[in-house]
Amino acid sequence: MRISKLFGKTLREEPAEAELVSHRLMLRAGLIYQVSSGVYSYMPLAWRSLRKIEQIIREEMDAAGGQELRMPVLQPRELWVESGRTEAFDLFTLQDRRDRSLVLAPTHEEVLTTMVKANVHSYRDLPLILYQIQTKFRDEPRPRGGLLRVREFDMKDAYSFDIDEEGLDLSYQAMVQAYKNIYARCGLAAIIVEADSGPIGGKDSQEFILLAESGEDTIFLCESCGYAANAERAVFAKPEIDRTAPEPLEEVHTPGVKTIEDLAGFLDVPTGRTLKAVFYMAGDEVIVVTIRGDLDVNEIKLRNALGGVGLRLASPKEVSEAGLVAGSASAVGLSGIRVVADDSVKLGANFVAGANRQDYHLRNVNFPRDFKADVITDIALAREGYLCARCHDPMVTRRGIEVGHVFKVGTRYSEAFGAAFPDESDVQRPIIMGCYGIGVGRLLAAAIEQHHDDNGMVLPASIAPYDVWLLALNVENPDVAQAADTLYEALRDDGVQVLYDDRKESAGVKFNDADLLGLPVRLVVSPRNLRQQAVEVKLRSEDQAATVALDQAVGRVRELLTP
Repeated sequence: MRISKLFGKTLREEPAEAELVSHRLMLRAGLIYQVSSGVYSYMPLAWRSLRKIEQIIREEMDAAGGQELRMPVLQPRELWVESGRTEAFDLFTLQDRRDRSLVLAPTHEEVLTTMVKANVHSYRDLPLILYQIQTKFRDEPRPRGGLLRVREFDMKDAYSFDIDEEGLDLSYQAMVQAYKNIYARCGLAAIIVEADSGPIGGKDSQEFILLAESGEDTIFLCESCGYAANAERAVFAKPEIDRTAPEPLEEVHTPGVKTIEDLAGFLDVPTGRTLKAVFYMAGDEVIVVTIRGDLDVNEIKLRNALGGVGLRLASPKEVSEAGLVAGSASAVGLSGIRVVADDSVKLGANFVAGANRQDYHLRNVNFPRDFKADVITDIALAREGYLCARCHDPMVTRRGIEVGHVFKVGTRYSEAFGAAFPDESDVQRPIIMGCYGIGVGRLLAAAIEQHHDDNGMVLPASIAPYDVWLLALNVENPDVAQAADTLYEALRDDGVQVLYDDRKESAGVKFNDADLLGLPVRLVVSPRNLRQQAVEVKLRSEDQAATVALDQAVGRVRELLTP
């Protein structure tokens, strides 16, 4: 491709609206064009890279036993009502001319489960791995970062269907290995972390994360044993407060004391010796959450402990109407209100907690002697420096970008839609399902976040839109034009993908644009080099250039591009 004919222009100025490196560089290099908030057109250069990423994905999915299909973007809203997920995503909805409610699909579990139900008639029809690369839509409330968080995006979504948990494990591991292969082939260093399953559901899930300071996810890592999890899922070893024999409850006057810090200071006790009460609304129901005062509530863990219900903090009015005393509340003596407790309440004794009347607290509160909990589990938020639950060494945090997510979904959708199969004994059993996603555009943006320098992108060869930037200096010179044209054709004949800068621009503009786009190899044809019958060759990832004879340039490029 000759740049003089290429659709799209590079920008000299930094885009004011772009905060992240990938967003800024893609706009400057003419890879994307913003149509509206969170909606982008892929320009020819980006589209070439995205097609390469898609091909890598297809090859690895096919090698893992996947079958590609294509499902519609438009889906009946009734499917989402049936699965119970109408509130789980920020859905785009619309009405057709017959007033039927439709959804622009953010994912395809519902549709594919109904398809499998119609086509699987025996255990002999399983296992299956089905996938597509399809446009998805989510009415993202806060689009940001170019292609990293958008409202319209391309995603590879795959789904496995098995007869039992053992089969699911095999399918899941096959997908995990396929994902590892995909990232390696795209030149990306992704790590696997434990993750929350969110609206997809299921008992287990893992994310693939590219570590990057621009990432919006917080990752907890143990550098000693290798434990890794995102902030929503991370567990840690909670310190046990020195246990003493339970002592009798004692009411203490605490005038004006409202916070855990004030309480600990007023009574001269560590915050770990206090119990914190936090009030949430689950629908119309008030929930009292009890957690040790040195810890904070992880609302994702809390939501999961309550079965995935929607949660929000209760307002002061809702707290008061429930008969609770903000600042002096606890689970002690409560009735008719559901209590969820973090398991840290069992790691100590003789706590200080609210007395459920204004300006009073209780000493020597013990679980389960003095209060009960409807649910007791881990609902605590991890912090940097907390001890790893596996090896008890301190954990560190890193920022990261999610580039893939895999789920062991189980029977959530097969039970919702009646997708079952007769086993060898002719007994109907629900199909066991897994779900596996990769954002294609997000993968390109994440690659740029991981591979760039002060001058621009340094794209991995496997996903760069072209292999070579061929730069002709003083193209008005007939000798330069002829040599560059001949080299351009020779490279193309050898199967090398070449972006030929044949513009009548200054050397500075051309070199800057070459660095900005960051193709793997740069070739420079100039009057000075031609006097030696040579051409300058430079890898984008290296600082030094070299010269090779013109008649050896194609072979040298091929050597540089060979892994």
